[in-house]
Amino acid sequence: MQAYFPVLGVLGMMLMLFGLVMGFPLAVSFALDDGATQAYDLAILATFVTGLAMWLGGRRARRDLRVSDGFLLVAATWLITPVFGALPLMFYLPELSFTDAYFEAASGLTTTGATVLTGLDAMPVSINLWRCFMHWVGGMGVIVLMVAVLPLLGIGGRQIFRAETPGPMKESSLTPRIAETAKGLWGVYVVLTVACGIALWQAGMAPWDAVIHAFSIMGLGGFSTRDASLGAFASVPIETVTIVFALLSGINYATHYLALVHRTPRPYGQDPELRWFFGVLAVTVVFLTVYLLEGGAYQDGALAFRHVSFHAVSLATSLGLATYDYTLWPMFAQVWILFLSSFAACSGSTGGGIKMMRAIILYKQVHREIVRSLHPSAVVPLRLGRQRVSDNVLHAVLAFSFMYMVSIVSLTLILAASGLDLVTAFSGVVACINNAGPGLAALGPAGNYQGLGDFQTWVMSFAMILGRLEIFTLLVVLTPAFWRR
Repeated sequence: MQAYFPVLGVLGMMLMLFGLVMGFPLAVSFALDDGATQAYDLAILATFVTGLAMWLGGRRARRDLRVSDGFLLVAATWLITPVFGALPLMFYLPELSFTDAYFEAASGLTTTGATVLTGLDAMPVSINLWRCFMHWVGGMGVIVLMVAVLPLLGIGGRQIFRAETPGPMKESSLTPRIAETAKGLWGVYVVLTVACGIALWQAGMAPWDAVIHAFSIMGLGGFSTRDASLGAFASVPIETVTIVFALLSGINYATHYLALVHRTPRPYGQDPELRWFFGVLAVTVVFLTVYLLEGGAYQDGALAFRHVSFHAVSLATSLGLATYDYTLWPMFAQVWILFLSSFAACSGSTGGGIKMMRAIILYKQVHREIVRSLHPSAVVPLRLGRQRVSDNVLHAVLAFSFMYMVSIVSLTLILAASGLDLVTAFSGVVACINNAGPGLAALGPAGNYQGLGDFQTWVMSFAMILGRLEIFTLLVVLTPAFWRR
């Protein structure tokens, strides 16, 4: 058991830091006197004391963290942090069960945006702020995880990240160069968040609404201060600002960082994901607009284009904000935009799904196999941009994609066995594992996840964390072989 004490110590430090993060909504609650101050006092105390106890228990067993420690630390952080993120909600809303509070916090930190709460319009500012601030913290946590941690664990996905860092890192500690890059990404994230908040304010949002939604949009989360989501504002300028910043957040933050550092837009042109990212969105918007007009779902072409473009971007980037109940569309259109959340967001962004990079590699591998079938002796290298994709990366992508599909099917069957109808079960799992938020049927933008049973809610919570941790990071820790090391 002592072998895990170093991980316990680091986890304790993370919890103490998380307790300090709660000081932001506490200060806002105190300044506005919105009635939630005591909830934050108790939550911060419980979080900080627990973290301190864990740190004291593990500080004597200091050593460099191994790769296996990295798996355990990342998984434990994302499984345990929602427990403490749920505390302000539970202390302020005593009728909220632990199951629902954990779901809400997990949804916030994983940037999913699925909610079990209603009456958001009347909630204290600090409570809605905390919900969306968890999006913002979790969103950057994902970026740092992708850039700094996953290459150490060697699970694919970011091995081909090159930016300003060396290739796939195998050392057991972060190099100064990776730490420097992570700080740079933080800087870009903060600047874009401030710009988003100012733009929303100028577009017509009240100041606190603008701040809260900026956290939600830049984290690609999807929580809102309104039960009707962004539809409550009924504003084209606000929707336009949301689309622009959702697209920016759906792009690899390493690309933003390089463009900023070198003061040139050239990195955007060199990013092999971007042309696919915008190409898929353009085809989707044009095709679905025409499809819905031809099918009689809309009589006004401008309105159809407005609704399709917003929700295509929102679901593709896994933002999840809504302005209209798209479950009123034909089922084909509903499934199409939900499917976008599976792959459209770029790697290194705050979005969910398998990421566009893996989708491109899968597509090119299929094309390569077709060419090989026609020309068995042909040598067809697989390239992503100018870089050749190694067999190790290809095998990691194929394994990940297989487990992604297995996870969706397995969790859907589990929910169907629990009594949930197939459309609700499937769309809920897809929305949660892709960290997109709204699903279809009862889980669409006009509803929420409040009607699920406790068991079903826990399955959805597991799906959110499984998707956010790129599946293998969590599954490795859950295997018996890991604990026999």
